[in-house]
Amino acid sequence: MKTKLKLSEDDYGSRLDVVLARHFDQNSRSSRSYCARLIADGAVSVNGKVPRVSYKVKPGDVISITHQENVIEPIDFEIIYKDDDVIVINKPIGVLSHAKGAFLEEFTVADFMKQYFTGTESNRAGIVHRLDRITSGVMICARTDGAAKFLQKQFAKRNVKKSYTALVQGVVSDERAVLELPIERNPKRPSTFRVGPNGKSASTELEVLERGKDRTLVKLSPLTGRTHQLRVHMAFMNHPIIGDELYGGQHNERVMLHASSLEITLPNSERRVFESDLPREFTI
Repeated sequence: MKTKLKLSEDDYGSRLDVVLARHFDQNSRSSRSYCARLIADGAVSVNGKVPRVSYKVKPGDVISITHQENVIEPIDFEIIYKDDDVIVINKPIGVLSHAKGAFLEEFTVADFMKQYFTGTESNRAGIVHRLDRITSGVMICARTDGAAKFLQKQFAKRNVKKSYTALVQGVVSDERAVLELPIERNPKRPSTFRVGPNGKSASTELEVLERGKDRTLVKLSPLTGRTHQLRVHMAFMNHPIIGDELYGGQHNERVMLHASSLEITLPNSERRVFESDLPREFTI
């Protein structure tokens, strides 16, 4: 099966393996090596020719990926809440919210929602917000087109309150803080982001829950929704999230970031708070 990659201006001038990794999965450091293997194996072509990994992408390039269709094993997620309009799940780590690239074949939250969604079919059916692959926790999905629009409007207007729990490196001194730090794409590593003067405004509320000898359990509430916001903010504060090697965190079996609660108004006009218990590994 052959898939053509849809390029954007951000891709031009970047190495081919970086571009593929960006379209494949921004949240995994290993995705770039995976894409390099695809190129080395001859599964990628640029303008009909087999390129080098270091090839710099140019406007007008036609990039194709040849891949095999695999049998996708379904995953049965824990359902926290369900009605005729929405389903709230407890998303495990390692699962994408929806397909990132056409050549990435794995079971996603969107695939899980196909059995419940009655609206317009797409590879993002029912998805109204996103949790990174490395993040576990509470996630709300829509069951109809009308419910999707209703929920998406709240996310766009920032009428949704989200809280995450993170285990970060070092001892955070302040009990509470509001981090007002603009976020921009990192030109040296285009699949990542950084705090920078040319970035978009980004605000995060921080509250210390528990301190250990060399780590701190914190509650993080994003007031804006920038990509990788919590990860970038904590890294900038020299308290990277444990396991988040992409942003300087020490190696761990998982990234210690969990979506603990979500407050939102349902299509039936009821304001609800949905919560997900903290995984056992989040210990000081």
